[in-house]
Amino acid sequence: MQHISRRQALLGLGALTLAVAGCGEDEAPKKAADVSANKAAAMANYGVNQQFKATEPISFDVLYNNHPFYPDKSDWLFWQELTKRTNVTLKPVEVPLSDYDKKRGLLVGSGQAPLIIPKTYHPAEEAFVSSGAILPVSDYFDLMPNFKDKVAKWKMEPELDTLRQADGRIYLLPGLHEEVWADYSLAVRTDILEKHKLAVPKTWDELYEVLKVLKKEYPDLYPMTDRFGVPTPGGNLFKLVAQAYGSKGGWEYQHATFDATAGKFVYTGAMPQYKQMLEYLAKLVKEKLLDPESFTQQDEQAKQKFNSGKSFVISANAQSIVNDYRPTLSKLVPGAKVAKIPVLMGPVGDYKIGTRLENGVMISKKALENKNFVAMMQFIDWLWYSDQGEEFAKWGVEGTTYTKDASGNYKIAKDIDFVGLNPGAPKHLQKDFGFSNGVFAYGGTTKLLNSTFSEEEVAFQDVMNARKPWPVEPPHPFNDEEREQATLWETPLKDYVTQQTLKFVLGERDLSEWDAYVKELEAKNTTSYMNLVNTAYERFKKDHG
Repeated sequence: MQHISRRQALLGLGALTLAVAGCGEDEAPKKAADVSANKAAAMANYGVNQQFKATEPISFDVLYNNHPFYPDKSDWLFWQELTKRTNVTLKPVEVPLSDYDKKRGLLVGSGQAPLIIPKTYHPAEEAFVSSGAILPVSDYFDLMPNFKDKVAKWKMEPELDTLRQADGRIYLLPGLHEEVWADYSLAVRTDILEKHKLAVPKTWDELYEVLKVLKKEYPDLYPMTDRFGVPTPGGNLFKLVAQAYGSKGGWEYQHATFDATAGKFVYTGAMPQYKQMLEYLAKLVKEKLLDPESFTQQDEQAKQKFNSGKSFVISANAQSIVNDYRPTLSKLVPGAKVAKIPVLMGPVGDYKIGTRLENGVMISKKALENKNFVAMMQFIDWLWYSDQGEEFAKWGVEGTTYTKDASGNYKIAKDIDFVGLNPGAPKHLQKDFGFSNGVFAYGGTTKLLNSTFSEEEVAFQDVMNARKPWPVEPPHPFNDEEREQATLWETPLKDYVTQQTLKFVLGERDLSEWDAYVKELEAKNTTSYMNLVNTAYERFKKDHG
């Protein structure tokens, strides 16, 4: 995600009436709904890192993203222990991972959604703001001491500001990371590099030189093939290369990017930096260094090519090294070695580009009518934001699924595996116990994040954490009228950028036609769209800066 410098952070996570933080003096802040009548089962003196336990047994429905790798089981220790510790029973409304976004939208839009709606990535919540279907959760931060504590300790107000809507409120409770977490990068066959006396590349230019050598040595192969091209073409590769040039692509493509020099937003797909990304990738394809099927093939095809020795570079994250590549490679290509290399650098320099926010939780407006509303917010605060809740969601029950040494280091139980920590163990932390579940386990301290990493992944993180964080981009929230207009333009614009991006990269359209392409975008309303964006940016800066 692209971020650039901005105004001072909005003030105030301290008051229950925080809806428009940092308002102008003549602007009365909106007040949260009175919840004094909805304190049944709430703790009277709940605070930071205090075990939450409802004063009586209660239950809440929760929208549950059912992952095919670890499908929900009613007898998971996670469910049982959660109720034991908190007096809260969660009743999952299961939705398949493949259909989650669509089903969530239908449920929220029809008013049938559960009270707790996790696994929502910004800006998906914006679709439900104008209808009032979800709560402005920033009105109730005062009920969430752990959330407030981490925001203050880690100085996360600038990141939170990026979630604010035109009314200054926040409608999504995001996961909070202590530091930017870089996971996705490239995996490289290090044995092949060693064989040909090639150093591990540190920049995209160095990768180009490595690929050229490998193409010469293996003329019948594409030295690089890629995955994550479906459903977003070039999902990870476009993202990484665009970042290196100072733009946004692939998974992180957004229409607007802030130009710090100009002090305004510009249209991403028409940026000179976006063109540089295209030029680099088009060069790789033209010289047969990058498999042209990389942007459209299914993951299984890409993995098969890499794991059978038909290519040597592919996109990866920590789990894909352990689960997707190393086991199969070791069987099919004896002596093969693979490693995830630090994210390659480009013209923007030695930056770690990303966000400290994760997917988060929406709250249905119906929750305000629930007599246990305050207890529910305390429970959410404990499970998703307290040190103890985050440790529980990730690791489970001490003495059963893990132990800790005197230094606080975690060790998984001998009969349990997770991300290759205990290969061949008969049980699995996610599948058999329900812990490290993506619905509940994310965010937290860097130490907790690193606790399941192998030594090689910790080494990768050490390199990435030594880089400078990219500054946070300023918000530009649309009002209802602007959002309605912008929505009419965004889909056709994104479809066209995606289509033309592929044509440029694959050589089906020559980059000498770049200026014509930019004019084609203008004919699809980029100028009017950017006027909307910059008007919203200037208004928000004036009102809250």
